[in-house]
Order: sequence, then C-alpha cells, then structure tokens
Amino acid sequence: MSIVLDAGALIAIERDDRVLWRALKDAALATEDVIAPSTAVAQVWRASARQARLAKVLKHCVIAAFDPIAMDVGKLCGKARTADICDAHVAIVAARGPRQLFTSDAEDLRVLFEALGVRGPQLVHC
Repeated sequence: MSIVLDAGALIAIERDDRVLWRALKDAALATEDVIAPSTAVAQVWRASARQARLAKVLKHCVIAAFDPIAMDVGKLCGKARTADICDAHVAIVAARGPRQLFTSDAEDLRVLFEALGVRGPQLVHC
C-alpha cells in the first residue's frame, strides 16, 4: 500500500514524528511508494537548514505533479465548495488506489473524498 503525505505530514516529518518515521521505514522495506503531491511540498518547503529531515525524505518520494490534473483539482474544489487546491490535489492523488494518507486535516479531506464519490484511503492523523 502506497503512502501519501499531505502538508501536515511533511511538517510532522520536520518535527520528528516517530509514528510517521516508522511508516516511512516500513514503506521503504516493502518497496512501496511514498507520494508527496507537489502542492503540499510547495506549501511547506522553505529550503531552510531546519528542514534537513524533510529534504532527506523528499529525495526518496515520488512527487505527484499538479499540472496534469489542475483542471480536475479546480473541478473538485467547485464540487466540494472549497478553495484549498492543495487539499484537493492531495485528495485526488490519494484516491488513486490503495493508499494510506498521513494528514493533519482529516475532516477537510473526508469532504473532498465525498465530493469525489469515493470512500477514500485510510487516514492516519499526524
């Protein structure tokens, strides 16, 4: 099962969240993808020396591009009545198969999965 990291999860990596680190280690051992939507990366990346942990993790992540699904993200925002393109991007990426989504924003993402008409992935709060 692949893992998707939203902006809150990327911040949790910076804070050295042990549950998340364990999940990343398990994913690496199982050769599963860890996916970071590009909008989530942009939301938190500041190229600071304090982001060394995050930089280390991002080297091993699949960065999910925004451009190919930009119109789908906008459509989902309209359907869910939200303006948060980052959460909508994360929801679309996470809805594409059996995945765990590490998030600090579970309620907003549930609304987006409902608007997509999907059950959504397993949500793990961080």
